Amino acid sequence: MLVGTAVFFLVAAGLGGGVASRLSSGGFEDPSSESSRAGDTIEREFGEQQPDLILLVTSKRGTVDDPEVATAGSALTAQLGSERGVARAISYWDLGSPPPLRSADGRQALVIAALRGDEDAVHDTAEELSPRYSGSRGPVTVRVGGFAEVFRQVNTQVEEDLVRAELLAFPIVLLLTVLVFGSVVAAGLPLLVGILAIVGTFLVLLVLSSLTQVSIFSLNLTTGLGLGLAIDYSLFVVSRYREELRAGRDPHNAVVRTVQTAGKTVAFSAVTVAISLSALLVFPLAFLRSFAYAGIGVSLLAGAVSIVFLPALLAVLGPRVNSLRLWRREPKPVGEGVWHRIAMFVMRRPVPIAIVVVVLLLTLGIPFLRIQFGLPDDRVLPPDLSSRQVQDDIRERFSSNEGGALQVVATGIGQPDTRTDDVGRYAATLSRLPGAARVDAFTGTYIDGQQVAGPGPLGARFQADDATWLSVVPSVEPYSDAGERLANAVRDTRAPFPVLVTGPSAELVDSNESIFARLPIALGLVALATFVLLFLMFGSIVVPIKALILNVLSLSAVFGALVWIFQDGNFSGVLDFTATGTLPASTPLLLFCVAFGLSMDYEVFLLSRIKEEHDRTGDNTSSVAIGLERTGRIVTAAAVLISVVFLAFATSRVSFIKIFGIGLSIAVLMDAFVIRATLVPAFMRIAGEANWWAPEWMRRIHDRIGISETEEPEPEPPPERPAAEPVGSR
Repeated sequence: MLVGTAVFFLVAAGLGGGVASRLSSGGFEDPSSESSRAGDTIEREFGEQQPDLILLVTSKRGTVDDPEVATAGSALTAQLGSERGVARAISYWDLGSPPPLRSADGRQALVIAALRGDEDAVHDTAEELSPRYSGSRGPVTVRVGGFAEVFRQVNTQVEEDLVRAELLAFPIVLLLTVLVFGSVVAAGLPLLVGILAIVGTFLVLLVLSSLTQVSIFSLNLTTGLGLGLAIDYSLFVVSRYREELRAGRDPHNAVVRTVQTAGKTVAFSAVTVAISLSALLVFPLAFLRSFAYAGIGVSLLAGAVSIVFLPALLAVLGPRVNSLRLWRREPKPVGEGVWHRIAMFVMRRPVPIAIVVVVLLLTLGIPFLRIQFGLPDDRVLPPDLSSRQVQDDIRERFSSNEGGALQVVATGIGQPDTRTDDVGRYAATLSRLPGAARVDAFTGTYIDGQQVAGPGPLGARFQADDATWLSVVPSVEPYSDAGERLANAVRDTRAPFPVLVTGPSAELVDSNESIFARLPIALGLVALATFVLLFLMFGSIVVPIKALILNVLSLSAVFGALVWIFQDGNFSGVLDFTATGTLPASTPLLLFCVAFGLSMDYEVFLLSRIKEEHDRTGDNTSSVAIGLERTGRIVTAAAVLISVVFLAFATSRVSFIKIFGIGLSIAVLMDAFVIRATLVPAFMRIAGEANWWAPEWMRRIHDRIGISETEEPEPEPPPERPAAEPVGSR
């Protein structure tokens, strides 16, 4: 097993080490949505038109209307338009000097370019052009912005943050595991399991990337969740193994017994986490599906390594698992530990404690009721990055947001020249909508319902044989409530022909609709699968229902905290992020699936030990107290270690990665310290023996196909060893 694992690691590292270069920076759109279909139609009929790259041109002296500045601006536009990968470039000077393309003080103007290809090709083009066009050019200085440059810098920053998080998390986790185990050898095992799971998942993602689109952001989940689950699973396996050694078993029997108990729990836990994340597969966005690929792969690999490779390594190490011990700390006798005292304290007054904690969690969750959803824009970056500075300048000094333009396309209308009056009236109507700065069409430019310029030399780009399109440039933030209202208003405006609408605000509307339309299915699958797995493990319908209710309570409080912090902007200075008044729509969903899976981890670990004690003694109160005592220290240690991992990712300078890291840290700590320490023992004391109840017909199903947690027979010793002395089992 050890040799086979070593070979697997070498193959996975050799092939999967370069997986980042194969992953996509896109995947945020629903391919079947109206905005995607409209974008495909425009690309097919007119070529690329999306304003991907923006050059902010600043005059060194005078205004952008001065002859030498205008000459330099026109030359810059022509040069950019001739670049490989650039479909077309337009500017303030080419369009007849429309006011929205000039800053309020007249010293800045915009050059706008549409780039060819998909998101990855656009990313590569922006990476090539940005350094070449940034800097001084005669009478002007040029800075590069636009969505292509913003998300190029987002990807670069995320990769840098990932490396920093790994360098920060690994040594801290090693130090803390040494403190938990007191042994350097035992402390190194969780990191070893984590490395194997992470590298193995890189290979899985590499294979999947050859079959479908996989987002580069899935690497963050792979590293964070892989290390977190490795800590969870290794702590439980190694702790149980050391417990069995202390009970007098020889290494062989200790390993077998460990896999029969902790190993079985780890297997169920890994499957539960994988199922929680598999719910993301119901969504059509490649971005979310990529997290499902990474989460399923890393959870199953972490579980497999923990119950196959880790026991093999423990069998070889034997008592040497305690080598390089820094101190010796004998566990207290059963019934004297702090977690036993906490459990008994709660179970002596379960109703008032449960009421207080539930009210507290519901109060913390109240802000979640006013959550507003958006999509990431330039403000996910720190203010000192160049593309963020360009977008801030445009936001503050220009009357329109050129990069957020909506495109309205119509096909099958006959020759556009025969529809001039229809197009003109329609464009004028759209320009009067709240949030619209101007509308460009082949008939000219319109502001506030009035035509302010004729078609000019660039009007031909809005025409095809039997199709036309219009550009609705907003004066509001594209990824905001106002942007959504503008997109919906454009779609609701009566047109003289059938139209499709795309652009950032339309993508936000479609993305939210796509997510929320499938959300009940995803949540239902998670709840059903979790219920079935817990029933098969414990033979009860009360335990799964309680687990689902407690998880929802815990996560509602977490989401409320995230709204209060990141949407409302509290602690924005301390945490170094810019509040936009929204949260990315995919973030709460992703957090729910990951946090739900991790909380079920702790639920399974605790309940399996409680069930083991209950099967042995039949005493509900005692089994809850002993189960919490046996797992409390390890669950707490695992939660602290995992929170360190996620907090390392919260140091990211990209705000949606920061949200993910802080949200998961809060979820893990709240689950370990609040839910497991108070609500679980309180509710189990209130329910009493009903905890293990199920209807007779379901009990028969469990007896036939369930996984019993009753005491296993003593494992036989290996033939070449003498039989171990009999010891009392727990």
